[in-house]
Amino acid sequence: MFPIVHARQLSEAVFEMGVEAPRVARKARAGQFFMLRIDEDGERIPLTFSDWSAEEGWIRFIFMRVGKTTHKLSHLGPGDSLADIVGPLGIPTHTEGLGRVAVIGGGVGAAVAYPVARAMAEAGSDVTVILGARNADLLILEDEFKALPLTDLVITTDDGSAGRKDLVTAPLKEMCEAKAIDNSMAIGPAIMMKFCAATAKEHGVPCVVSLNPIMVDGTGMCGACRVSVAGQTKFGCVDGPDFDGWEVDFEELMSRQRVYNDEERLADAEYSKECSCRL
Repeated sequence: MFPIVHARQLSEAVFEMGVEAPRVARKARAGQFFMLRIDEDGERIPLTFSDWSAEEGWIRFIFMRVGKTTHKLSHLGPGDSLADIVGPLGIPTHTEGLGRVAVIGGGVGAAVAYPVARAMAEAGSDVTVILGARNADLLILEDEFKALPLTDLVITTDDGSAGRKDLVTAPLKEMCEAKAIDNSMAIGPAIMMKFCAATAKEHGVPCVVSLNPIMVDGTGMCGACRVSVAGQTKFGCVDGPDFDGWEVDFEELMSRQRVYNDEERLADAEYSKECSCRL
């Protein structure tokens, strides 16, 4: 069992949780993920580390309530425990020798962007972070990013309620045109990563993306997380989650992500009814 030591709600549907997992914390690196199971009857879901402490033995993650499992997870807190934490999994993000780099975090992708940007800055890169969200209420970890030794922090929102009214691709394009960056990394919704990669490619700037395909076991056995990169089949769990954004087939990725949308909504609706009946 893995005791929950910290929980807070960041926005209407976004939550942060910390779990006591000393063996996992000792091995965690920026960009890696883990598989979580709430209880013995629950499904396994992949979540990415947003922070950890090898010394204190905890890991932290941020998730959006989108289905039954994340809905159930959002009701837990200190005093509760999780049945399984398996990790760290995946290949850590390459963070050294990147020169001037832009890290773009969209929505909940900011949770992954935070340890990545921190590791890049610690490795000596000049890091600019671009954070994007639909509105100010959905921006997360702004204070944490401000505490990092960044070259700049750019905030964008679709409605202009925080930062500049723009998509994250706008400041990325400006930086590319000014030849102000040598590399870029985009983390967030697939559609956002697709256009970030396209913007960077147009200006010859490499762009790494952190993919979030459907995943069952996280070890390469099931094949559910397969993605097409440069015309070859790769597994998001063992070959990634980071890939060359210029080469990813985003249309296929987004199509596969939608396969179980109806089942996910139905399971969440049924669980919501169960919760209402208990009140």
